[in-house]
Amino acid sequence: MKRRPSSNFDERPPGTPIDMLVIHYTGMESCEAAIERLCDPDSKVSAHYLIDEDGSITQLVEEDYRAWHAGEAYWRGHRDINARSIGIELVNPGHQFGYRPFSESQMRRLETVALDIVRRHQIPAHNVVGHSDVAPRRKEDPGELFDWFRLFDFGVGVWPEGAVDSEMVEEEAVAMLKIIGYENVDMAVSLKAFQCHFRPANINGKLDEETAGLLKALTR
Repeated sequence: MKRRPSSNFDERPPGTPIDMLVIHYTGMESCEAAIERLCDPDSKVSAHYLIDEDGSITQLVEEDYRAWHAGEAYWRGHRDINARSIGIELVNPGHQFGYRPFSESQMRRLETVALDIVRRHQIPAHNVVGHSDVAPRRKEDPGELFDWFRLFDFGVGVWPEGAVDSEMVEEEAVAMLKIIGYENVDMAVSLKAFQCHFRPANINGKLDEETAGLLKALTR
């Protein structure tokens, strides 16, 4: 593992547990550009780890400290997501610069690193999320090409197994989204984030029968 210390971090609030793992993409044209930004004091952005497309990993912030990766966010009643999370950046140009599938080497490294992190910190499976889950109004990373099921199959995160198409009223969907962790601000926005994570082939923000079935399976 390489180390490139960033100055963009601060102390975690005393007594705050590390109980979340947040996955991002860099959304920049190259790995070098991403590292420069994550280490630039003027950017006020950082993450604990960055994984390049060749599978190499760079640690930017020690896990004991709060990296500045989530920004304005919310999950399961908490808003200071940076205080309670580890952030991993995956090198990918993102939707702005030519979004593409995450490489095999990158995903293999992420699997082992993520599993190690969740085991050491005893992070609950439902707290392994994407940036778009905690900030759906602002962010769309890691995006629809990220393979959440693969990560779940490796032992990291959750998946709505056994989902069956179902009908659901809007009030029930809002309640289920809240149980999962999403902020109750705009159901269509939250549904898009949910679909990006659990049904990336059709992100329409609508409460259709397939989405309802996925919500029920996940909240079981």
